[in-house]
Amino acid sequence: MKLLRYIWAFPITLIGLIMAALALATRGRMQRVQGVLEVHGGLTTWLLQHAVPLKGGALALTLGHVVLGQTPDALARCRDHEHVHVRQAERWGLFFLPAYFFSSLLAWSRGQDPYYDNVFEKEAYATTRLP
Repeated sequence: MKLLRYIWAFPITLIGLIMAALALATRGRMQRVQGVLEVHGGLTTWLLQHAVPLKGGALALTLGHVVLGQTPDALARCRDHEHVHVRQAERWGLFFLPAYFFSSLLAWSRGQDPYYDNVFEKEAYATTRLP
């Protein structure tokens, strides 16, 4: 069953693996934690700080079974939250990213916050506590 979850989430994970390769090529680092590849530093840090449409950027971001983080500390602080997103990617597979963006668009169209009112973020925040 675990193998099927990895296969189902692989289209999203592939994007994360490409990002991981770019991070490693720019002096980033990686580690495996609980079956998830965690990547930090290099281009990853810059992208999370400047390319994520949140005020101040993001400490971490999940793409399938890859979690991108600014630093090792950011990964540790966000691990439980990001692992909720890993499980969501396992459930939704290649539909995860479109569903995530649609949820943000729907929240925005209702005058809500596209991040905090996204159903995927609500689930992650409801099941974890970020310090």
